[in-house]
Parts: sequence; structure tokens; C-alpha cells
Amino acid sequence: MSWDLVAQHGDQVPLFFYSTLFVTHPHTRDMFPLSMEGQRDKLVTALGRVVSHVDHLATVTPILEQLGRDHRRFSVTREHYPAVGRALVATLEHFLGGEWNDDLAAHWTAAYEAVAGVMIGAAEADAQSPPWYEAAITGFERRTASVAVLRLTPDTPIPYLAGQSVAVETAARPRLWRYYTPATLPDHTGSFELHVRAVAGGPVSTALVYGAHVGDVVRCGAPVGQHLTLDPSSRLDLLLIAGGTGLAPMKALIEQLAVEGGRRRVQLFWGGRRLFDLYDLPAMERLAGQDWVRFIPCVSEEPPRATATRHGTAVDVALRHGVLADQDVYVCGPPAMVDTSVDSLLAAGVPADLVRYEHFGHKEGAVDER
Repeated sequence: MSWDLVAQHGDQVPLFFYSTLFVTHPHTRDMFPLSMEGQRDKLVTALGRVVSHVDHLATVTPILEQLGRDHRRFSVTREHYPAVGRALVATLEHFLGGEWNDDLAAHWTAAYEAVAGVMIGAAEADAQSPPWYEAAITGFERRTASVAVLRLTPDTPIPYLAGQSVAVETAARPRLWRYYTPATLPDHTGSFELHVRAVAGGPVSTALVYGAHVGDVVRCGAPVGQHLTLDPSSRLDLLLIAGGTGLAPMKALIEQLAVEGGRRRVQLFWGGRRLFDLYDLPAMERLAGQDWVRFIPCVSEEPPRATATRHGTAVDVALRHGVLADQDVYVCGPPAMVDTSVDSLLAAGVPADLVRYEHFGHKEGAVDER
């Protein structure tokens, strides 16, 4: 496959692509971060993979539609797509050399136009909603050395569901967006909590944890994600397994269930390496005061200091103590923790169709800083 041959040239491919794009269409440079180090290979690699599989376009149409809607926050319009397409074709021609011919040029051009058409259509269909929301930081608490809880108050309420995520951009890191999941339902002002862990090398998370202040304004993208939202057709009880700031969607889900009357019982296993890492214990213990919620904090690298705390990872404790039959199971946390937890649940016989987890940052999704 022609893209596989091009990809063998490694970092030279995105370098040539962006150089071509920015030289031939200088106005596109303002759509990208000041530093291209983390961005450089994302767009061209994604384009190459998707366009080279255009014969199966229907299978990736939902992803392309979401990409088209997401690109509205970069001020991308219909007029920008041809420039990217020409830079992509020029990159292919450069690296394929003697393998390049008129048939390949026609095939790649048609394939890119099909992909771009899906993205453009989705973006224009979504034109009535704002490309982003301005939100003021109205609360900030540093809970640990690397975790902060922020309260955001948007200028217009963001219509998210419990379990959905929003992309966040801070003025300290322009044109860099990272996904975070609101930890609460919006209150009467539209305000909600974000739980942010500073990730080593993560420009957005470190800026928010170490540089954000009350009064700062951030941008939030439109809500995305369906895997961690409540299934309205299900009446099963819930088993929630969280690691670190993966607590956020679980907390929002419990709030949503409370609004709905607490008709489904919930078990929440929340894990950290040490008790100190369980940064939101008071709030979770208050939520667990409801008779339909069972909350079990877990620590894996020190003996538990409280009688309610269990030793082990959240999934290990859940497998030892949780009632696993006939429950919707939700998992959220760092990518490695999610992968390990899902594998353990499946190995224990939990049906795959009952296990729900978001795909940002691991098995099937893009990297984020959750």
C-alpha cells in the first residue's frame, strides 16, 4: 500500500507535509500550536491512515464526522480543506518518487475529497452551535502536589451529559486542546468541576494545575463521548471502577442517578497508590451517605489506614468484594489502568457488552492528558 511505503520515512513525512502546507498557504500556520513538537505527526498520520482505507469509509464515518465538528474550534472552514489535500498529495509524490503516477494521484485526490466531504458536512450541520464556550475559572483547589480541582463557569451552559468529556484550551497553551470529563452536573449557573492531574510532559495539564488562577478564562469544546454515559434503556445496577482522576465521570454519574431518584444501586471502587492520592474523599463520602451507594476507596502501595479502605487496585478489590453479576460496569482512569482493568474483568467472566470505558488515550482513541 502506498501509504505504508511513505510511512517508512518516519519523521521526515510530517516535516515535509507541514513545510509544504505552511509555505504554500501561510495563513494555515495560525491554526496550529506555537510548538509543533507534540502536534507534528498527528494530522498527517491520521490523514494517511484514514484516506488509505477510504474503501471502508462507512466504518469510520462517525469518527470523521466528530473530527469535522471538532475542527470548528480551530476555526477550520470549508476553504481550508483543499490546502491540506494538496499538501498531502505533494508529500506522497515526494516520498514515493518513481512509484508515483497519474493513477495514484487521481486515487488519493478522490479519496481525500471523500474524507473531507464527510468532515465538512458534519461541521456545517453543526454550525448553529458555538465552536467553543468561554468559561471563567471561579474556583481552584490544589488537592495534592499534582492534582487540582477547578470550578468552571461558562458564559453559556454547556449541554453535556454525565460521563461526557469536553476539550479544554488555556491561554497559556494556545491551540492545544486536551479532553477532561466534568466531575459534576452543572449547577444553576452552569458551573461544574474539573479534576486535573498534571501529567509529565503534558503542556495543558501542567498549565492548569500549576499556572491557573481564579479569574482566568479557558475555552471548552462541545461535549463528546458516549461510552461513559448512562444507558437510558438499562435498569441494571452499576459497578464503577476508577483510578486517580478517572473518578470524575463516576462522580457525575452518581449525581445523575441521584437526580433520577436513586433507583439503581451503585458500587464505586476508587483506587490510588496511597491514601494521600484519594484527593476527593470527603465529597465521595458524602455521596456515599445515600443508601443506594456503596463506596470503597482502595490503596495499592501502602497498608490501608482506615477501616473502610481496602488494599489493592480498584479492579482487584472489586473482583474480590464486588457483586459482578448483571451490572453495567464503567471503568475510567489512566490508559494503562483502564486496559488492565478491562482485561481483568473480561478474564473474570464479565460479559464484554456490559463493560463500558471511554477510548480517549488508549486502545482505540487519541492521546489526552486525563
